[in-house]
Amino acid sequence: MRASTIRYETLDGRAGTSRTSSSLATSLTLAAMSLGYGVVQLDVTIVNTALDAMGRTLGGGVAELQWVVSAYTIAFAAFILTAGALGDRIGAKRIFMAGFAIFTAASLACALSPNATVLIGARLVQGLAAAILVPNSLALLNHAYADDRARGRAVAVWAAGASLALTAGPFVGGALITLVGWRAIFLVNLPIGLAGLWLSWRYARETTRARSREIDLPGQLAAIGALGALAGAIIEGGALGWGHPAVIAGFVGAAILAALFILRERRAAQPMLPLSLFGHRLFALTSLVGLLVNIAIYGLIFVLSLYFQRINGLSAWWTGLAFVPMMGAVLPINLLAPRLAERIGACPTIVVGACVSALGCLGLLWIAPDTSYWMICAQMIAICGGLGLLVPPLTSTLLGSVERARSGIAAGVLNATRQTGSVVALFGSLVAAQDAFMAGLHLSLVISALVLLLGAAVIGFGARESRP
Repeated sequence: MRASTIRYETLDGRAGTSRTSSSLATSLTLAAMSLGYGVVQLDVTIVNTALDAMGRTLGGGVAELQWVVSAYTIAFAAFILTAGALGDRIGAKRIFMAGFAIFTAASLACALSPNATVLIGARLVQGLAAAILVPNSLALLNHAYADDRARGRAVAVWAAGASLALTAGPFVGGALITLVGWRAIFLVNLPIGLAGLWLSWRYARETTRARSREIDLPGQLAAIGALGALAGAIIEGGALGWGHPAVIAGFVGAAILAALFILRERRAAQPMLPLSLFGHRLFALTSLVGLLVNIAIYGLIFVLSLYFQRINGLSAWWTGLAFVPMMGAVLPINLLAPRLAERIGACPTIVVGACVSALGCLGLLWIAPDTSYWMICAQMIAICGGLGLLVPPLTSTLLGSVERARSGIAAGVLNATRQTGSVVALFGSLVAAQDAFMAGLHLSLVISALVLLLGAAVIGFGARESRP
């Protein structure tokens, strides 16, 4: 609490301690961390809403549009472990603020992109910055809230802030695209970035730094190569065919690099991914569920955006409105989740959330090009509502499963697995052919439901076996 007291003295010029000032500093730290996670999530829904407009302006088909989305998630997944480790070694506050500055600058570069190549490059930098923001925001929260119950509720607010961004993204993005153009969707990040930087600098407390500052560069390069090769093979598989030599080479290269990554992490003195963390059963289970959930959900958002715009002919504005109920369900459920977890347990809450999302996917199986929006709205709400229910207890359980000094790398692992799930999601490739779009959408829904049910089984049975 000392750091909070110092800030109180700086703000009003008076000496003395104050419980109120300490509480205010903690709350404003939470606000800054929520802005950091929120701006990362904002670009997910805004970019999906703008896909058709980007395609018309910059040219290219589904594969190019997938690269605009996947460039972000590849960099996010590949760098997030190093970003979490850097926060533990250098200080989460320093790294978090650097991430906010880079994200803001990259957003400006996205807005000014003259062609698809530059846009994809700027999105890569955005993904790098997102990788810095997310684990370090959780590390700062973990240090600000020492009590398990308080941390659980803070994480729920943190997740709710991202949910609010997800909800506002389609609506605001659709309006900006219609009134100004797709480039405006990136400019909204600038004031958010400046506000987040100021709040972090003013109120966040720096974390304790680990002794070692060595960075696992070979492991980092292997991770980038594996994810890039995997994403390239999945994206181009829909356009070139799954038997194309380049696609096969991509899968083989990804497997080899992944094996080299694991081998490196086993032998490195300061590994990017400490494999010993997976000796904690709950840590391993929640990391796996995070991977499975993102494979299921985020690929569907991409496909449904194309369904509304290319199959039903909706504008960016109406597509944004179509996603509002779906995303809007996440915010109140995020806030409900920790209270339900306190009553029935974190793992049962995760199971319920995954099953609700799976039922929503199965309820959409009869969707057709001429299906009324109101006939699929409830199912879409269920898909994201289940996600809103499981994310806060999943995150809090993972953070609580390891010692606080390793919270940065722990948060990094969770978000790395989740973003890897986004990269692995192959649904864009399943709908790449216009004449097979609906068949690909139906197959995507089946795969999502099965993956979500697998996630529910993993955490349900795995956590039960871990109890004495």
